[in-house]
Amino acid sequence: MRKENPARFSSAVGEVWMHCMFKVKYCHKIFDDEIYREGILTLLHEAAYLYEIPLDEIGFDDNHVHFLADICLYDRPTVAKLLRGYTAKKFFEFFPELKRPKQEGGLFWGSGLWNPAYYIGSPKNLAYTIKYIQGQKYGRLGAMRKGQRTLNRLR
Repeated sequence: MRKENPARFSSAVGEVWMHCMFKVKYCHKIFDDEIYREGILTLLHEAAYLYEIPLDEIGFDDNHVHFLADICLYDRPTVAKLLRGYTAKKFFEFFPELKRPKQEGGLFWGSGLWNPAYYIGSPKNLAYTIKYIQGQKYGRLGAMRKGQRTLNRLR
């Protein structure tokens, strides 16, 4: 996070860090597969670079991803549309086997990657939110904590 040198825009200076969570459609546990997890991680960073949305801490559970994003001058629905749209389109280009018909082992035939619902909210306590993201199953501290915790349990 950029505390010393905040982002500068033509009519504004500052940053707006939000806790974001995108869930996989039908709760498929695709992020238990390291290849898919690394694919989404790479695509999230690409989208963030493309749309100039800085990302910070990122953590995965088996069927969703949490991260911090500085949404700058964007509104929440636009951030969700940009990041989810880019990552889903490219993800299926890299992993077309997931779009195969059900009989052939596909998981997302005729549908998209992300659940239509998402969460983008301002963290009340940034330190606890960072700890929560790190404590995800595939977060920085996830293996040490033996699974996901709720925000209330971290206090």
